[in-house]
Amino acid sequence: MENEQIAVFGGGCFWCVEAVFNRLRGVKSAVSGYMGGHVDKPTYRQVCGGDTGHVEVVQVTFDPREIRYKDLLAVYFSVHDPTTLNQQGNDVGEQYRSVIFYTSEEQEREAEETIAELNAAKAFPEPVVTRWSRRGRFTRRRNITRNTTKIIGISRIASL
Repeated sequence: MENEQIAVFGGGCFWCVEAVFNRLRGVKSAVSGYMGGHVDKPTYRQVCGGDTGHVEVVQVTFDPREIRYKDLLAVYFSVHDPTTLNQQGNDVGEQYRSVIFYTSEEQEREAEETIAELNAAKAFPEPVVTRWSRRGRFTRRRNITRNTTKIIGISRIASL
């Protein structure tokens, strides 16, 4: 659609991040996949092996008339630990790094400003280490288990 925009976030396991974004009004879709690596069409096993350079990401298609990019950033920073670059909980490795892939100069500016604001406000016990980079090629994850987010119990995020 002509009014839709794309945002891409890496914040650990994509199943959990996808589940959060899919519940937001104004988000048309949130799709898990991979970005930022050097292998064409990587598989889940390859990315989990840590040798492709890819990040597990969620590509969010949203209507900015219903939800602002700044609001998506606020949700993103609330659902993962942006103070650990290559680790989210028990998931450790470059594929779990905290990264924002921007699609426009405006998104880049808003991401940079948000990180600076969070650090200035000392919103977290440690500095935000989330990186940002221009959006690259997105490889959609294969349909491993469509109901994984339901199986792993993501009900706590329904209140967002």
